[in-house]
Amino acid sequence: MAEVETTQDGAVLTITLNRPEVLNAFTSALHKALAAALKAARSRDVRAVVVTGAGRGFCVGQDLTEFREAAGDIGARLRSTYHPNILALRALEKPVLAAINGPAAGAGISLACACDLRIAADGATFVPAFINIGLVPDSGSTHFVRRLLGTARAFEWLASGRRLTAAEAHAWGLVSEVVEADRLLGRAAELAAELAAMPTRGIGMTKRLLDHAERTTLEEQLELEAQLQAAATQTADFREGVEAFLEKREPRFEGR
Repeated sequence: MAEVETTQDGAVLTITLNRPEVLNAFTSALHKALAAALKAARSRDVRAVVVTGAGRGFCVGQDLTEFREAAGDIGARLRSTYHPNILALRALEKPVLAAINGPAAGAGISLACACDLRIAADGATFVPAFINIGLVPDSGSTHFVRRLLGTARAFEWLASGRRLTAAEAHAWGLVSEVVEADRLLGRAAELAAELAAMPTRGIGMTKRLLDHAERTTLEEQLELEAQLQAAATQTADFREGVEAFLEKREPRFEGR
């Protein structure tokens, strides 16, 4: 059985973590399969991506059975497995949506928060988990959770290991929508299709601008906006958008 399954419907690629018997916990093999799926997601005919989990869980972080003998060099493990996949996910210049179908914990939360949007099934739960076994958040959790929740609430949550329900995650702004479990994948596909019909290169550049905004001055951000706006005006989708506006019709974007 493949550790990760990919399916494509039109311009939407769905990446499914596929270790349902252990709630899709990460192993080295899963990381390798996820890396291949993220590479496939770079294809020009993919204009939106959905990340989800098989079975009743999204992803509960590291499979601790890999540490049964000895944990080894955790820093090296993070640098060789988690870090490349988180960076590859953020580098996708197209929208990425996490469909959180069940428990998300530890690095599973990092994975979800590295996506651009998150929707959750009403039975999903969120547990930072790291502090509960004496560890610190990793795989980008401190970066992404702070951006989503603010420093004070991020500290409150990550330092307590508190379990959040889907409703609480929505109220906090961790997820943008909660739906019934049997509607989750359909709703995710619907949202992804809507995003796939948008100007893909413009979305990719918007992602890049927002990521840079975390560490730039206003002057630097203004300059980067000017540079990317100049690039956006050279796209076929910009020309189509202007023509559609002038002709008073719906635009037909092609992601070019």
